[in-house]
Amino acid sequence: METGDYIVHIVDDEEPVRKSLAFLLTMSGFAVKMHDSATDFLAAASGIRNGVLVTDLRMPDMTGVELLRNLVKANASLPAVVITGHADVPMAVEAMKAGATDFIEKPFEDVVLIEAIERAAEQLVDKPSELDDVASIETRLGRLSDRERQVLSGVVAGLPNKSIAYDLNISPRTVEVHRASVMAKMQAKSLPQLVRMALAAGFGPA
Repeated sequence: METGDYIVHIVDDEEPVRKSLAFLLTMSGFAVKMHDSATDFLAAASGIRNGVLVTDLRMPDMTGVELLRNLVKANASLPAVVITGHADVPMAVEAMKAGATDFIEKPFEDVVLIEAIERAAEQLVDKPSELDDVASIETRLGRLSDRERQVLSGVVAGLPNKSIAYDLNISPRTVEVHRASVMAKMQAKSLPQLVRMALAAGFGPA
């Protein structure tokens, strides 16, 4: 879908951040609308068509994850990219479970956000998605070794590498190696995509 065919809705309680993101995206050819709170956006969400949401994770009225959950309850969910200033693996997993297509940590390169929005916008097109092919995902899961499945289980549970290493009695470096192998075998380009694949196939924490 072309950038002019949908609107990117920016939800952030900090005005300088909203304006900075809006400027970046407008200069990149996106149509943009700003919202100063999750509550404000939620109130208008039911009337939004062909939109992509870019929301901050930590806001005073409700978190980005809570916003996504409330959108689902209101039958007004739309593709979403969640941005955070804090590395928070458990919250990233919660965001994926709530429907986020990507979880981006600040600071990030402009292209990272732009590509995340474009990936999210692909969900607006009525075409089969790789994530819809559960059989294919299950086949890839079947190629994982027992140890790789244990590492993936820890990732889906939102555990950092050090915690997974402790639970499995292996080194954090070994966890990194297994995690990289899991990403390759699952053909996942990012952690959010890996988590979404696992959840789509019903693969959860052990």
